[in-house]
Amino acid sequence: MKHQYIKITLILLLIASIFIARLAYLQLFTDRYALNALNTSIKTEYVIPQRGAVFDRNGKILVSNQPSYEISYTEALMKPDFDTIAFCNLVGIDENSFVERINTARKEKYFSPLTSVTFLKNLTRKDVARIQEIIFKYPAFSIVSRPQRRYEVSTSGNLLGYTNEVNERDIKKDSLYYRPGDNIGKSGVEKAYETTLRGEKGINYIQKDIRLRNIGSYKGGSLDKEVVTGKDITLTIDYDLQKLAEEILVNKQGAIVALDPNNGEILAMATGPDIDPNLFTGPEKSKNLYKLQVDTLYNQRPTFDRSVQAAYPPGSTFKMLTALAGMQMGVMTDKTIFPCGGGFNYRGLRIKGHGGATPLIPSLQVSSNCYFSHAFLAIVNKYPNNPSKGVDEWKEIMASFGLGVFLNNDLAVGSKGRIPSGEYYENRQKKLNMHSSKKEGNYKNWDALSTGAVFNGMGQGDVLLTPIQMANAMAAIANKGWYYTPHIVKSIDGKPNPDPRFKVKHKTLVEPKYFEPVLKGMEAVVQRGTARSLKTSEFTQLAKTGTAQVPQGKDNSIFVLIAPAESPKIVVAAVMEHAGFGATWAGPAATLIAEKHITGNIKREHLYKKMINASFMPEYKRQWVADMKRKGWYKPTKEDSLERKRKDSLKKVELQNQLKKEQEARLNNNNSPN
Repeated sequence: MKHQYIKITLILLLIASIFIARLAYLQLFTDRYALNALNTSIKTEYVIPQRGAVFDRNGKILVSNQPSYEISYTEALMKPDFDTIAFCNLVGIDENSFVERINTARKEKYFSPLTSVTFLKNLTRKDVARIQEIIFKYPAFSIVSRPQRRYEVSTSGNLLGYTNEVNERDIKKDSLYYRPGDNIGKSGVEKAYETTLRGEKGINYIQKDIRLRNIGSYKGGSLDKEVVTGKDITLTIDYDLQKLAEEILVNKQGAIVALDPNNGEILAMATGPDIDPNLFTGPEKSKNLYKLQVDTLYNQRPTFDRSVQAAYPPGSTFKMLTALAGMQMGVMTDKTIFPCGGGFNYRGLRIKGHGGATPLIPSLQVSSNCYFSHAFLAIVNKYPNNPSKGVDEWKEIMASFGLGVFLNNDLAVGSKGRIPSGEYYENRQKKLNMHSSKKEGNYKNWDALSTGAVFNGMGQGDVLLTPIQMANAMAAIANKGWYYTPHIVKSIDGKPNPDPRFKVKHKTLVEPKYFEPVLKGMEAVVQRGTARSLKTSEFTQLAKTGTAQVPQGKDNSIFVLIAPAESPKIVVAAVMEHAGFGATWAGPAATLIAEKHITGNIKREHLYKKMINASFMPEYKRQWVADMKRKGWYKPTKEDSLERKRKDSLKKVELQNQLKKEQEARLNNNNSPN
């Protein structure tokens, strides 16, 4: 009996101990349970931080903030006697819209009755003033100020990017921070530096009385969290240079990229067509985004950033890299002479060439297709009966220049382009064999002619490079074998960008001694070669023209430049789609950018006027119509509609601003006393 009593006592003591321990935990270690216990009288309010501002390298503000107002909804605070009709009249919506908005909010995956969600966006200041006086009657609804981006410039929408409301995928990636209704960087700098720019939300716990009126902070605000403003960032971009590049690209498809070869800082990164970032703000934002995304007339695709996403055949601008690889691999020297009398003749293939049998420097000067086709054949044939080994060695050298690989920079998007491997040509040879009598042929010992590999040497084969890769390769050539990773952010909150990726000096696999003849060849291009028309007494230049054939339409115009020659401060790569000869269009664009950066202004006014007045839209239209007709999809478009769609967004904004000013002037005249 005594034994049983002791057992019962121990059990009771154990139960009491567990109860006391649990109570102590609830009381001492967390207030969350207290909040849950009072969830009908505690409202959680999130304070949205101001995003960091964005400046150019010279301190010019590019992106700031402005307040936007919206109405938020908290289901737990909804009164049973809620007057729907009166509320709808107050906020200017009908009852169907009210029900639809409430149902949409409830369907959100992360919806909670205790947490406020966005109900109505883009209130005007007049709306706020009117609604604020009466909204206290509807405790489930409140006016919230949410920072909205303000763009201080009218160009470079792809570079700067935009913010928009989070979707389910965004929330899933960081569910501890994002909630429905929050904004997030969706493209450009806004996306790449989202966590830096966004700051940290504040949290306030507000206590309500039995009538759901605010009676102050819960627990005196001890559980509240302070809001942290986002950090300001300073870009490496020189906006004056960027604006010039965007002006040059009006009514053109292409890109201009300028780098400082001494540190990898991106000085300009323009794409054509450009986007006015102001289209990303205000009540028309969603409509504007949709229009931009579906604007494919003449294959313009304004949201496609050609400076980093478009991969082009580099044409003759690739010839310096062919020479560098050939010398490093030991299959040629700068004194090597290939048989180029009458052009390139190889097993029935004939390519017209420039000049006769000459060594490297004169071949660069005249841009000899023959010379560099032979140079690439020497690379392919370095290892007898094993062309893949030679091509893979070449590919590895190209990768050391940042070609055919991602540059690992701080940009939101990009393409690695293409530097084909030996396996690439083995697979192609295998397909060729399947369609010929050599079904079981030795595809390992593939043929440079039938696979088209022979054209790589002059930048016309299977090589594809982005404009930023072209510029980066020029930085490596300017430095005789090294480069820093291109990057867009110079400092964060006034302190140098701490990212270790941009402190590493990358060395190419080409020895410094091989760069000298290549640089002399680029000098000859400007002094007496294909770019001699762009020579100026203001500064020295090293350059290479490129005219890349494309499947349809006129050739792409390409140009790469290093300046000044004696102490490089800038490298530029310019691409203009279907514009023709490299020195005629891309060349003036690149040299004007260099002139502006080095001298501070534009002295060759004739080149500037030529570039900003030129339009390649008729050529794009011609190609587009031909392509549509080929597919049987072509329908003639009304002329006014066509003209309206054709205009560049820069001109659209200017027209909108002009109309706005005229309307304001008329209003002022109408309101003035008689």
